[in-house]
Amino acid sequence: MERTNKNNKISTGEIEVVANKIEVLGKCKNVLPFEINTEQDVREDLRLEYRFLDLRNEKLHNNILLRSKILKALRDKMDELNFTEIQTPILANSSPEGARDYLVPSRLNPGEFYALPQAPQQFKQLLMVSGFNKYFQIAPCFRDEDPRADRAPGEFYQLDFEMSFAGQEDVFKVIEEVMPYIFKKFTNYKVDEGPFLRIPYREAMEKYGIDKPDLRNPLIIQDVTDLFKDSEFNAFKDKTIKAIVVPNGAEQGRKFFDKMTEFATSDEVGAKGLAWTKFEKDGEVTGGIAKFITDDIKQNLQNKYNVQSNSAVFFIADELKNAQKIAGLVRIELGKRLDLIEKGVYKFCFIVDFPMYELSDEGKIDFNHNPFSMPQGGMKALENEDPLEILAYQFDLVINGLEMASGAVRNHDPEIMVKAFEIAGYTEEDVKNRFGALFNAFQYGTPPHAGAAPGIDRLVMLLAESQNIREVIAFPKNKKARDLLMRAPSRVTEEQLNDVHIKLREDI
Repeated sequence: MERTNKNNKISTGEIEVVANKIEVLGKCKNVLPFEINTEQDVREDLRLEYRFLDLRNEKLHNNILLRSKILKALRDKMDELNFTEIQTPILANSSPEGARDYLVPSRLNPGEFYALPQAPQQFKQLLMVSGFNKYFQIAPCFRDEDPRADRAPGEFYQLDFEMSFAGQEDVFKVIEEVMPYIFKKFTNYKVDEGPFLRIPYREAMEKYGIDKPDLRNPLIIQDVTDLFKDSEFNAFKDKTIKAIVVPNGAEQGRKFFDKMTEFATSDEVGAKGLAWTKFEKDGEVTGGIAKFITDDIKQNLQNKYNVQSNSAVFFIADELKNAQKIAGLVRIELGKRLDLIEKGVYKFCFIVDFPMYELSDEGKIDFNHNPFSMPQGGMKALENEDPLEILAYQFDLVINGLEMASGAVRNHDPEIMVKAFEIAGYTEEDVKNRFGALFNAFQYGTPPHAGAAPGIDRLVMLLAESQNIREVIAFPKNKKARDLLMRAPSRVTEEQLNDVHIKLREDI
């Protein structure tokens, strides 16, 4: 038979198939709920309801394949570094680790509950006591938290690892080995090499207004409180004042500054106002609060804070923590609106020296980060220092403005452990009851140990260049933590409730 449809542009272009019979193996309804291989705007709830169809979309399909390859590469690399993969329990105990637990009732033990692990924290420390000196797993974690674009509701996965006889620098070396390897393998972007930049927590809050700074954004926050201590501008009186200098910002029109003020005073950001001024090319100070910029203030801004001609300066005034937070959000927004974010790069840094404690909303001392971390200075610091001044051997890995991992040198001394929890309002009996296995294990010769847990979902999201974490998870939940495909959570039968000794209250 003569070929009639030869196509040299494709690999199978010289092959023709003549069908004598067609058998439909899987029938399809005439109308799909949405077009699969187009970029048309489809409601996300519809996509999630028909996720089995949505996953046929080439881009989404490739994201899931990419995830598989990344997981294999992570396992291969950890194996190369002589880590042992060990699974830890999913049905565990409830412990205060920073989020609400998911509780599972026990049929065999009426009135008692398991909790899904927020992380394998206690188990991996127990493995160190057990003599498994280098552990890892691709660990599922369960936290009853509100979802965000970069945080999946309910469950997520992390590369959990721990090492005995290790300190903070040892953990850094593992991360600096693994992360650049993975990023170079799956991207053509420029990737930071180790050692990564180390930024103390308090410095990060001062310079970036956030503990996960995007280093692709060149803008830096500066403190100008002393500069305005005698200012007649009432909005600055008795306030901490932060400034963001934007080179070439004077080129922007009044509408830009008005829009930035709208952003800063939105409910999401919470500023009472956003002061600004321009330093024109001729050196004249114009616009915004220009009349309050005296010659002395102008000279100081130019000499001490490097405000050049053709720049704009934004000022945020509030109490310290609010001023830092608002300035951080304004810095991020300026970077976006002025297209200042460096492209084609992945920038890494460690945020170190987190405070051991912080004040809760109720004014009580609480753990700032991980309650199982070792305080810097050990028992001496816990006994003699102001709790709010104690630093911990805790750190975060940040990549392009996303928190990618948390880690710490662990508290392996039972006496220090009891004292650390005592400062946060727990008794020794509380520690024994809530962390009994860990407390007991620490009585039997525990090696110093440390570890971290890079997030898998965020890692894949970055490498897939996706803006939403749900795009790199095969079967994600929606913004209200509902699985629209499987229709979970859902009501269960009275018989099922009776089995686990639960009666629902109708008054809540």
